[in-house]
Amino acid sequence: MASKSDKPVKPKRENPFKRIAGVYKTIKAIDPQVTLWMLLAFVVVLLVGTVIGLIFGHVIASLLVSIPFAALAAMIVLSRRGEAAAFKQMEGQRGASIGGLSALRRGWYYDQEPIAADATKPSEINTAAVVFRALGRPGIVLLGEGPKHRVDKLFAKEIKKVGRVAPGVPVHTYLVGSGDGELAPRKIRMTLTKLKPELTKEEMSVVNKRLKSLPGLRQGVPAGVDPNRARSSRAAQRGR
Repeated sequence: MASKSDKPVKPKRENPFKRIAGVYKTIKAIDPQVTLWMLLAFVVVLLVGTVIGLIFGHVIASLLVSIPFAALAAMIVLSRRGEAAAFKQMEGQRGASIGGLSALRRGWYYDQEPIAADATKPSEINTAAVVFRALGRPGIVLLGEGPKHRVDKLFAKEIKKVGRVAPGVPVHTYLVGSGDGELAPRKIRMTLTKLKPELTKEEMSVVNKRLKSLPGLRQGVPAGVDPNRARSSRAAQRGR
């Protein structure tokens, strides 16, 4: 006869309010003004609901409906401000491209680590030029970080590699950074989603397999070095 101690212990469900509080504290440490913006969003939605209630003569009912929407508005502000603060922290760090790629919706493949770098020693990785690669319906996207002239050399090498295994597939290149003519990490998602679709899902799958077959995927990256300090998604190697 099985004892009570043999019964599987059900894992405790995390309190959603505790989780939200934890997220709020983390974001507030980066963005002290987040509380003010959340309160502003809450009050504005509540006022709009109250005005509508006064117009139609159902103030109490309108308030009851408005409160959940006001709370939702505050949560949306928390999420947006948190995302903006996270991207601000990424600026200037190697691997910031991954933060931008992780914001992409389903339908993209990308590597969590750079596919190319011109570092020869671990101590050089913070100043090295690196290239990250993504694949979506618009084609192949190469995101470079580092000095432009060095990134351009890596782009040229990667474009040749891609041309051998996926001829005819469009290749888009961007230099990621906060300078003039550079693509800010927070704008990566918006920029890539605006690109014209060129591949079907089936073609994407074929191209992805060919890209993975390329030799020297990590060529130029010193063993044991992780230049990616902006990891965000475990689902990156899968089609998002």
